[in-house]
Amino acid sequence: GDFFLQAADIRDPNDHILSQEDFDEITDFTDLPTSLFACNVHQSVFEDEQRREKFEALFLAYDDHATFQLFKSFRRVRINYTNPKVAARARIELHETKFNGKKLKLYFAQVQNQGSDGDNLHLAPPQPAKQFLISPPASPPVGWQQIDDATPIINYDLLYAVAKLGPGEKYELHAGTESTPSVVVHVCDSEAEDEEELKNSPKPKIIQTRRPDLPPAVSN
Repeated sequence: GDFFLQAADIRDPNDHILSQEDFDEITDFTDLPTSLFACNVHQSVFEDEQRREKFEALFLAYDDHATFQLFKSFRRVRINYTNPKVAARARIELHETKFNGKKLKLYFAQVQNQGSDGDNLHLAPPQPAKQFLISPPASPPVGWQQIDDATPIINYDLLYAVAKLGPGEKYELHAGTESTPSVVVHVCDSEAEDEEELKNSPKPKIIQTRRPDLPPAVSN
């Protein structure tokens, strides 16, 4: 199973320290973890190789194949044994053992059961119906169909009335009252006439900016 490391030095209240009597009464060790966490480890274990070898020798005495994982930021060490019975024995005999002036606190690593509850430990992927909102979409969802744009509504009566008007004329769409204004369409002149007027009009004269006057000379 998988294990996780808690950041605080607080053990589970249901996770009591095994005594020798408890150990002797256990006949099935399969439910116990095979790993221990040593807490309150002296800082020298993480910095000095000889100190680390002496620390590991305490636990290698129970299993030559034990492995170690050091968590310097938490001042903890994880000890992995090959079977839970050896881990239980090491916990009973080495718990609160003094090492380099500090008492070691040994706890079983908590086990995450890989059962039906294991599926709830991770976020579920989004529903397929929502995946098309991701940009860019990998593919449209099942059953998706493209919607054709609706036919635009054209008011032919209005176009006909405006077409009959000549440049400069106006057409009243809505008569005004005492409380509302009237709505009137003014037909602009054609672009050709505007272009012709621009050609015939004289070019504007560009007036240059006058140079500022020089400052008056200072006499000594």
